[in-house]
Amino acid sequence: MPKIDFYILPDADANARLLFACRLIEKLYKQKHTIYIHTENQTMAHELDEMLWTWRDDSFLPHNLYGEGPNPAPPIQIGFDAIPEKHRDILINLHTDIPTFHSQFARVIELIRNETTAQESGRERYRDYRAQQLTINTHKLQTIEI
Repeated sequence: MPKIDFYILPDADANARLLFACRLIEKLYKQKHTIYIHTENQTMAHELDEMLWTWRDDSFLPHNLYGEGPNPAPPIQIGFDAIPEKHRDILINLHTDIPTFHSQFARVIELIRNETTAQESGRERYRDYRAQQLTINTHKLQTIEI
C-alpha cells in the first residue's frame, strides 16, 4: 500500500508546477529512487521531457518517455497512457485522476497548483486515497526555490 504525499504549491502557474516537479525529480534521483511521472496527455509528457533536459545547466537527469529509449530504461520515465510494468518505487501523478495502477508503487506524490479547479481535483483525489485507508501527508509550500 503506497504512502501518499500531497504538495500544495503556492503558485497557480502550470509551468511552475512542472519546474517544481523537475526539482523534486532531481532530489529523488539523487536519493537513488526510480521515478515514474504520469502526465495528463502526450503534450504534457513531451513538455516535461524537454524541461528535464534544460531546466538547469548543471543537472543531468537520465530519463525518457515510457516505452522509448534504451534498454535497460533509465530510472526516470514519463508516461501518459501506459501502465508501467516494472516501476514500483515512486509515482509522481500530474494527472487530474488517480492512476488505476497507483497501488503498485511504494509512494505516490501529488502536486497541486494554487488554482480552484486544480484544488478541487486534488481534494477529490485526497478523499479517494483516504477512502482506501492510505497514509497521507500534506506539505503546504509557502515558496518554491528552483
